[in-house]
Amino acid sequence: MADVSILKGLSSTVPNALGPEDRVAALRLMLRIRRFETRTKELFLKGVIKGTAHSSVGQEAIAAGACPVLEDRDFLLTHHRGHGHTIAKGADIRLMFAELMGRASGYCGGLGGSMHIADVGRGILGANGIVGAGMGLGTGAALAEQLDGTGAIGITFFGDGAANEGIFHEAMNLAAIWKLPLIFFCENNQYGLSTPTELVTAGPSIAARGDAYGVPNVRIDGNDLAAIREAVTRAALRARAGDGPSLIEALTYRWDDHSMRANLPAYRTGDEETAWKSADPIVRLKAEMAARDGLDEAAWDALLAETEAGIEAAIDWAADQPEPDMADAMAQVAPPRTAPAPVPPPPGARALTYAEAITEAFAQEMAHDPDVIVLGEDVGRIGGIFGLTCGLYDCFGPERVRDTPISEGAIASCGVGAALRGKRVIVEAQLWDFVTLMMDAIVNQAAKARYMLGGKVQVPVVFRGPQGAGIRLAAQHTQSLEMLFANIPGLEVYAPSTAYDAKGLMTAAIRHDGPVVFLEHKLLYLGQPQPVPEAPYAIDPGRARIVREGRDCTIVATLAMVERAVQAAERLARDGIDAEVIDPRTIKPLDVGTICDSVRKTNRAVVVHEAPLFGGFGGEIAAAIMENAFDWLDAPVARIGAPESPVPYNDRLERAWMPDARRIAEAVKSVCYRR
Repeated sequence: MADVSILKGLSSTVPNALGPEDRVAALRLMLRIRRFETRTKELFLKGVIKGTAHSSVGQEAIAAGACPVLEDRDFLLTHHRGHGHTIAKGADIRLMFAELMGRASGYCGGLGGSMHIADVGRGILGANGIVGAGMGLGTGAALAEQLDGTGAIGITFFGDGAANEGIFHEAMNLAAIWKLPLIFFCENNQYGLSTPTELVTAGPSIAARGDAYGVPNVRIDGNDLAAIREAVTRAALRARAGDGPSLIEALTYRWDDHSMRANLPAYRTGDEETAWKSADPIVRLKAEMAARDGLDEAAWDALLAETEAGIEAAIDWAADQPEPDMADAMAQVAPPRTAPAPVPPPPGARALTYAEAITEAFAQEMAHDPDVIVLGEDVGRIGGIFGLTCGLYDCFGPERVRDTPISEGAIASCGVGAALRGKRVIVEAQLWDFVTLMMDAIVNQAAKARYMLGGKVQVPVVFRGPQGAGIRLAAQHTQSLEMLFANIPGLEVYAPSTAYDAKGLMTAAIRHDGPVVFLEHKLLYLGQPQPVPEAPYAIDPGRARIVREGRDCTIVATLAMVERAVQAAERLARDGIDAEVIDPRTIKPLDVGTICDSVRKTNRAVVVHEAPLFGGFGGEIAAAIMENAFDWLDAPVARIGAPESPVPYNDRLERAWMPDARRIAEAVKSVCYRR
């Protein structure tokens, strides 16, 4: 369906500014990219490269035209078909081939593969296997450069299919309102996998969508080196001047299938493929250089030989490299903790509410570290709907306490991108249910970035917000979702139940070099002030708190359930049962040692959480007790959770839905009286 005639009239509208040396450099680069791709395919077919890879053969002019405009300080983000971009930004093809072969010497230690090539030192922040992800990450990286006043800009490459993702619109809106130094570059190669672009894309063009956001845009011939260089140069000048983003749509064509593994039924005609191959950007540039610069066959052959030698040398080097081992791979999942935090101070006499304690942690860490920033809806002037960022705007200003659009995907992605460029970011989900709109940024980007990029990046970002029932907000504003995140390697999950713990754990979360999911319960916002030290302090995650000592049964509870567990223990004491209450404080890492030490003393255990019972964290704790303290148990571990239903709105039903002290006490009695 794609028509090569659409390229007519799209060439450069100004005289060709490329000189002879520029053209030689571009031709050398395009030949290198093409041979890298063709050899990659050959190695894939031989089984040397496994998994898959996505060839950019036919699209080389885009990388060769755009990337040389960037300076060393600038960054780029690319997608699954990103080999050409990374090569054009200066990536070492030896390390690229090693990564494609899954070798320890590869860019990502053999842990990322073709779709995740990165070289942060060169500003290559990574290819990405999630369609459109680079646009959201790019806004954050650009924000970091803007805040630091570096003068650096970025470019985010994406395909025509990604232009129909929500993040395209969210990221472009965010970049436009903040005037971020970012170039959006769409490589329209006519097909999203096998679906023709024109069948799924409304409007006159992808470029024209920039008009809705006031973003200058242009549609160009993506096989015309000069047109690409001109468009990117204009966009770069605009970005460096502080005038904000630009959108470029380049029409091109990929010669190969979607991926080397695709093996799809034919979806393009032979005539179409032949027509587009006649517009081969390398052949076009060669012909231009023959006419303008006197390029002859001897010089052409010399370039081909030079290219071939370089590629083969890189392949030979990569093939000799060792494979990674599991121990090294596991070490890249999360950043190491070099030393435990100092012992936290005693609570003292000064009292703060749970919310005030978290706010104080924000303020103290922002005062201590100028790289700490806050992103979220309504976090600025009004301090958020629960007031936890109240006062920060006046102290630190709108640059560091940023009110965002209602765009959860963009907010979270922006936070991750800024963290990749050195910021420590606090991302607020206004209500924790809305975090489901942030899941790609949290699960596929923040949690995996360090691992996929071979341990070479830090992602210091905190995703926080209020979860839980109890204030009549019904099913879409009251969920407890901790186990969604506990099941994701690379994330830590904190769940403080007191003001003291909330401040200390938030401080630890902000200082951590990896992503943290920080859970706050809405009912705890309503609690009475509690003693909290004024000086900054951090609590090491993975250290449970013994809330109440006892000898007959261990109750493990988190967040709002901790207070209810204590109430249950007080009821049980009247019946002669002495219950011990343990608050894990953090769900991941989990202090299995303290929990099992308690069970070895009491010989019984009850685990309570607010989320529905099935799939809840109680099952994980019960399993840990069975594995580590089975011989001390005098009864099976009992679990308490909510019914298998969404949270009801009716106040009487909501109270019945939530576990309470009575149910906890009954469960304790059931294990204590069991014979």
